[in-house]
Parts: sequence; structure tokens; C-alpha cells
Amino acid sequence: MKTKTTLATRIWLILILGTISATGPLSIDLYLPALPEMTQDLSTSASLVQLSLSACLLGLALGQLIAGPLSDKYGRKKPLIIGFSVFAVVSLLIAATHSVFLLIGLRFFQGLAGASGQVLSRAVASDLFSGTLLTKFYAMLSAVNGIFPVISPVIGGFMIRYVSWQGIFVLLAVIGFALVLALWLGVKETLPPEKRLGGHPVESIIEMFGFLKNVRFVKLILATGLVSGGLFSYISASAFVFQNFFQLSVQNFSLLYALNGIGIAIGSIIPGGLAARFSETKQTKLVLTTTVLTATLLTLSALFFNNLPLVIILVFLIVTQFGMLFTLTTSIIMNLSLQNNGGISALLGLSQNAIGSMMSHIVGIMGSATYLPMALSITGCLAASLGLFTSIRRQP
Repeated sequence: MKTKTTLATRIWLILILGTISATGPLSIDLYLPALPEMTQDLSTSASLVQLSLSACLLGLALGQLIAGPLSDKYGRKKPLIIGFSVFAVVSLLIAATHSVFLLIGLRFFQGLAGASGQVLSRAVASDLFSGTLLTKFYAMLSAVNGIFPVISPVIGGFMIRYVSWQGIFVLLAVIGFALVLALWLGVKETLPPEKRLGGHPVESIIEMFGFLKNVRFVKLILATGLVSGGLFSYISASAFVFQNFFQLSVQNFSLLYALNGIGIAIGSIIPGGLAARFSETKQTKLVLTTTVLTATLLTLSALFFNNLPLVIILVFLIVTQFGMLFTLTTSIIMNLSLQNNGGISALLGLSQNAIGSMMSHIVGIMGSATYLPMALSITGCLAASLGLFTSIRRQP
């Protein structure tokens, strides 16, 4: 542990950091139940509407490259307040659009602005904790973050019954402004001036990319990014798979998606409880292996069974393991003891969101007539992640 914090302070940090790190679930899961309606209302194709998801993920990825290194120079608090202010304004603009192409563009800027929450929540935690304590803190942080995938689709599905899809983005604007107020009044700066980078802001960005010379670091962030690719393969296809292919109602899909969100939250907590007995590396290798096996069973079911209860069980097991992997890989990377935690967190986020964006678009192109593209994408991403992680373990 780097600094002493009271229990009350730690609980507050978990709550506020868990909330601001939920930019992804807030921006994505909340409007997932509305995707089929948006396709009809905007008179467009499912793949174009899914592209708005990819655009948001791309914005989340690139925005972290800005917010992360700048926070190493100017501190964590200012970039967070600016980011969520812009997030709220762009959300209002999205609510007013009637063009799918304008929607895609604005979603990119929404992700770009909201990226500060994802990257800086990790940086703030690593400013305060290290080692096993950091793993335990990330576990609790991920559990709070996991609440949002649970409640977001339920809220979105409920709202779609009474308001148009634009109402969801009005709600996002309200959330954005509320977070600005919470950050302004309830969060102290965790990076003191004497620990900040000097020089021009561009130098901070250049120094961040210097981490890419570290082969182990690059393999770790790619392995983590591929886990995100698997998760977003599920996220982008889930509404079409369960509503169109399996004919679930919007409300039933929202409840199913919420159940899987609970699985992610449960999985996120598990590594913290095991951290004192088993290393993060051993846990990660084991969980990656079991996730590949589970995803392979999902692929086989798409080829031979198409059984809804079986698919629900397998997807729940997969996303629960996703929760474990995100806690483990994040802790491993942020514990590398490299300088400039904001830059490290930014490159981690870039890998997660860029690969997630790419895979969500690929799944959309492959079609929604079956869940085989989703299953193949998840299996491929996790197998590649396991290969990278195994190659790291073999290094002297």
C-alpha cells in the first residue's frame, strides 16, 4: 500500500471510482435493448446501428490516450471533470439526431469524452495501492462497475416501453452532469504536483508510447485487449441473438443481460479472495484455459443444438470468467512498477476498446441469423489471449 486510507475513504473511493469507470456500460449497455427499434426508426441496417457501438468503443480507446498521459502532467481530477462535462453535452446532441451517420459520429465523441473515467479510475487506484492490496481493490472496483451492466439493460428495456430511444441518451446526459458534480465536490487529487511529469503535454504522450518497447507489457495489454474482444463480441450480438434468433421479448432479454452482468460482478470479486493464496499469473492462466473450453462448447452448440437453456448457461459461465480475467489482468499490468500510471492505464484501455470495437463490428458484418459468429469470435479471441499469456510465462 502506498498511502494510508481509512475504511470510509476506501469505501467512498470504490463507489465513486466504480461509477466513473462505468463509462462503457453506461454508454453501451443502457441502449442495447433499443438497437432493434433504432434500426427501424432510423431506416437503416443492423450492421450500421452496431457501427455506432464500434464508434463509441473507438472513442473510448483514443480518448484514453489523451486523458491518461495528460493526467500524469496535470493530475487526475481536472481531466475527469472536463471529460464528463463533454460527455453530458454530446449525449444531449445524440438525443436530437435523426441520422444514423450523425449518430455514429456523435457516439465516437461521446466515447472520446467519457474515456477519462475508465483510464483515470485505474490510475487513481494505482496512485494509492500496490501489490495484493491493489488486486483486492480492483476486485471491489470491478464489482461496483459490474452493477451497471446489470441495471443498465433493465433500465433501458423499461424505458423503451414508455419513451423513444432518444430518452435513453437524455438519461446519459443527466448522469454525466451528476458525475461532474460528484467529482468536483467529492474527490481529492491523488497525484501530487511533485510526482507529475514536467515539460510539454506532447512529451507525456510520447513518453507513454515508450512503454511499447517493453515486450512483456505489450503482450499483456494485447492479451487483455483480446479478452475485451471476446466480451464485446457477446455484447454487440446479444440483442440480435436473443431477441431476433431466440425470439425473446425486450424485457426478457434485459433480464437475461442483467443476469450475465451479475455473473461479471461475481467473477470480478473472486480473484481478490484468492490473491493471498494464488498468484494473479496462475489464476489468469487457469481461467483463460477454462474460458476457451467453455467458448468451444458454445460454438459446438451453435453447430449442432441451438438450445436456448444451454446457450444461457454457457454464456453465463463465459461472462463470469470474463469478470475474473479483467480483475486479474488489470492488476498484473498496473503492478508492473513502470512510471506514469496514467499512460500505462491509457495503453491498457486502448487495447481493450480498440480490439473490442473491431470485434463488435466483425460480428455485425458476419450476420445475426445465428449465434455462431458470436461464438466463433469469443473462442478465437480467448484462444489468442491464452497463447499470448502462455508465451509470456515461457520467457526467462
